[in-house]
Amino acid sequence: MNPSITPSVDPADQHARAHAFRRLHEGPAPFVVPNPWDAGTARLLTGLGFAALATTGAGLSYSLGLPDGTNRVGRQEFLANAAQIVAATHLPVSADLESGFGDTPQEVARTIELAAAAGLVGGSIEDSTGRADDPVRPLEEAVERVAAAVAAARELDFPFTVTARAENFFQGRADLPDTIRRLRAYEAAGADVLYAPALPDREAVRAVCAAVTRPVNVLMGSPALPLSVAELGELGVRRISVGSALARAALGSVVRAAEEIRTHGTFGFGTDALPYPQVNAAMTPAPPAGQEGDSTG
Repeated sequence: MNPSITPSVDPADQHARAHAFRRLHEGPAPFVVPNPWDAGTARLLTGLGFAALATTGAGLSYSLGLPDGTNRVGRQEFLANAAQIVAATHLPVSADLESGFGDTPQEVARTIELAAAAGLVGGSIEDSTGRADDPVRPLEEAVERVAAAVAAARELDFPFTVTARAENFFQGRADLPDTIRRLRAYEAAGADVLYAPALPDREAVRAVCAAVTRPVNVLMGSPALPLSVAELGELGVRRISVGSALARAALGSVVRAAEEIRTHGTFGFGTDALPYPQVNAAMTPAPPAGQEGDSTG
């Protein structure tokens, strides 16, 4: 195990989270996994009643003052951030593991092992390259990497959920037939969940869901795809994430507030701010079970 990544849950807790995460994919309706980018946002989202969380590579990058993109932030930093999020919640946490943080299938497998060591119960592997001139990996290469992730996950003593991402649309390649071909190949390689971010419309979502038998995750948060949870469920979606949308919404609030101060010299933005006592309360860890009150009499 990487000594710089400290496990943030005990094994029994991690096993329970892993099984809970699997069961969510088997339910009668889709569920939403919002995407915190640090321990504080993980606490806030946990308190709002969601059933699971997922990290966001873009949100982490923005918090570090970096643009999003494959290999902009290293594996160690990604997993340290994920471990902090895991420690801040009792919920299952899956992670954006980008393209697996390595050039070889063996490195992808190692990333799954380290993700599990950080307390995660799932992670996504995408088929992007990080190269602007050739942004999506050849299918055979991508399948080998998904298969390596799956094999590493199956060696664990709990069900680590592997999500395989087909990046065509996210990388500007509007090729639905190839996206479906890739997702079917990743399903055959053993991926537990399939994901094609940035699908353009409801018919593309319907086509993807109909083409595979494993649960499908859909990315929401863009006005270009105005579908509700219920509508996505009718199309066959099992899991919904928002990627960097919450982080970008928070940044949008900061920019609007700063523009008000700079342009108008007023501070009306404070009306929409969470009250100080509410934030403090949300950030206060709950006491361990059985220690809620003073037992000294």
